[in-house]
Amino acid sequence: MAKIGMIGAGSWGIALSLLLYNNGHKVTVWSALPEEIKELNENYEHHTLPGVKLPETMIFTTSLEEAMTDKDLLVTAVPSVFVRQTAVKMKPFCKNKQVIVNVAKGIEETTLKTLSEILEEELPEANIAVLSGPSHAEEVSRGLPTTCVTGARELQTAEFIQNIFMSQVFRVYTSPDILGIELGAALKNVIALAAGIADGLGYGDNTKAALITRGIAEIARLGMAMGGKFQTFCGLSGIGDLIVTCASMHSRNRRAGILIGKGYTMDEAMKEVKMVVEGVYSAKAALALAEKYQVPMPIIEQVNKVLFCHESAAEAVKELMLRDKTIENSDLLWEDFSTFSI
Repeated sequence: MAKIGMIGAGSWGIALSLLLYNNGHKVTVWSALPEEIKELNENYEHHTLPGVKLPETMIFTTSLEEAMTDKDLLVTAVPSVFVRQTAVKMKPFCKNKQVIVNVAKGIEETTLKTLSEILEEELPEANIAVLSGPSHAEEVSRGLPTTCVTGARELQTAEFIQNIFMSQVFRVYTSPDILGIELGAALKNVIALAAGIADGLGYGDNTKAALITRGIAEIARLGMAMGGKFQTFCGLSGIGDLIVTCASMHSRNRRAGILIGKGYTMDEAMKEVKMVVEGVYSAKAALALAEKYQVPMPIIEQVNKVLFCHESAAEAVKELMLRDKTIENSDLLWEDFSTFSI
């Protein structure tokens, strides 16, 4: 049995807390919101996961010291926009070589840093890892089969996290490509906004397939330019997470996109969804990274225009369709196929 501190009590943090508890671990859940902890202590249920009952022996607290002291593993599950300020608060209680696995998804808009980079910057004494993949909290909390990948700098750390999270309903793979995992996880939220916008406009399966396919091409182009590996973007945190986020109504990014496609403003859509829409916060950072690394990302560009430049969703789709003609894959050369015959 491991002693685990869950830093963040949103739907994802609670779903993973229940998974880890059912795996036989002792879990302490922290939230900065007293009303959230009050709800959990009184009802043993989170309002975003109705019907999912939590064990009365699980500990819920607003004390970071209690959540972090003498823990074998810390899991950071706060929204991306709060990762840095939470890490600063964690520093007094973070022991040397403390293993911390981040499960949030996003990129810091002001610095263009990934969340693991922020944690390493604020908590240099810790051993930072990541966990990501196609994993909606609503399904994980109900024990539906799910697969994820954990990334760490050392195999031993990745296998430690793999063993703690692994169960009959939650399969975990390992990878050394932390950067690729995080970029796939963050950028897919922006593409999911585009997929939702297309749904809101009344477009069909053809459009969705195009956005997913060309979306992963954009993510992989940028990811590899930054140092991520192509295989990662073909895996769980790449195409896997992109598919589920673009296709599922559990996806808050897709739901927000649907509302925007129907004519809601960005602020109206976020208020209606009632949860943090990570893609909105990652969109500007994604575009800035595309410009920094000189990588064409037309879908990301159009999402930014819709969100922040008051361009209509229909006009954005038109611009995507009427861009200059091009080939699908620049790595495929005509001369390589010149001698091929059926």
